[in-house]
Amino acid sequence: MPEASPEASPEASPEASDACRPAAGELAPVIDLARCEGKADCLRVCPYDVFEVRVATPDERRSLGWLAQIKSMAHGHRKAFAVHADQCHACGLCVTACPETAIRLLKP
Repeated sequence: MPEASPEASPEASPEASDACRPAAGELAPVIDLARCEGKADCLRVCPYDVFEVRVATPDERRSLGWLAQIKSMAHGHRKAFAVHADQCHACGLCVTACPETAIRLLKP
């Protein structure tokens, strides 16, 4: 039996499995800024434009523990932020893509 191509699988197309996901806003991505290194994998895989990656503000940096502040400095203080969390359909692509496991999907 031939293997299905990745293009034919529901995971390959967000639209194909919309019926299996919650409506937008039922779950929201929560980013652990102490873990996030701003690599933007979440930004690249999100089909709903939920994320932006930018330099953390001084107040955002001060909210981190001292070790996380040093780590943040090493990465240019770049962090991911869920600026359109209300548009999230909880597909989980961001959770899987994040190499630091800094993203969780939670009820708002």
